[in-house]
Order: sequence, then structure tokens, then C-alpha cells
Amino acid sequence: MTARGQRGQAAVELVAVLPVVAALFAALWQAALIGHAAWFAAAAARAAARASAVGADGRAAARAHLPDRLELGLRVSEGRGGEVRVSVRVPSFAGLPHPGRTSATSSFAPQR
Repeated sequence: MTARGQRGQAAVELVAVLPVVAALFAALWQAALIGHAAWFAAAAARAAARASAVGADGRAAARAHLPDRLELGLRVSEGRGGEVRVSVRVPSFAGLPHPGRTSATSSFAPQR
């Protein structure tokens, strides 16, 4: 095989591998977004539980601890004994299908 033929084969192999590399990158980035949303949901749940324990608005406290892009899908539910559950919508990457929601629960004994 000539040097020119080998270069052509290398170019074809690169074109074949690029979509796989791009898909892998997109999947890893989406996993990072899911982890990011879960981390912020846990922080918001802790803040909402603390606020609820002292009689303040738990939803407002949760919203204050979230970045703007996670506030849109925020759901806060308060249970018995100071338990608060926060659920947020996970952002999608580059037009990929919506990955769903993540939630976190925290509790703090009522201080009233």
C-alpha cells in the first residue's frame, strides 16, 4: 500500500470514530449535569428543611439555593416531622432527550 493510500485509510478511520467520540462526550457531559442537579437538590432540601423548622418559607429557601436553570422545574413538598423533599428537573445537553428529574430529602426537627 502506498503512503497516499494509508493516509486515505487513516482519514476514513477518523471519520468513522468521530461520531463515537462525540456520543461518548455527550453522555459524559449529561452524567455531569445529572450529578450537578442532584448536588444542588440536596443543598436546596437542607435549606428548605432548616427554613421550615423555624417557620419560614421552605420553598423560598430552596429556590434561593438553586441556580436559575434549575428553578424552573422546582418541586418542594413538606412532610411530617420536619421532612422536606425537593425535586428538580435535570437540564439536557445539546438537544438530547430530557433525562428526567432528581430529588433529595432532608429533615430538621421543628424549632417552633
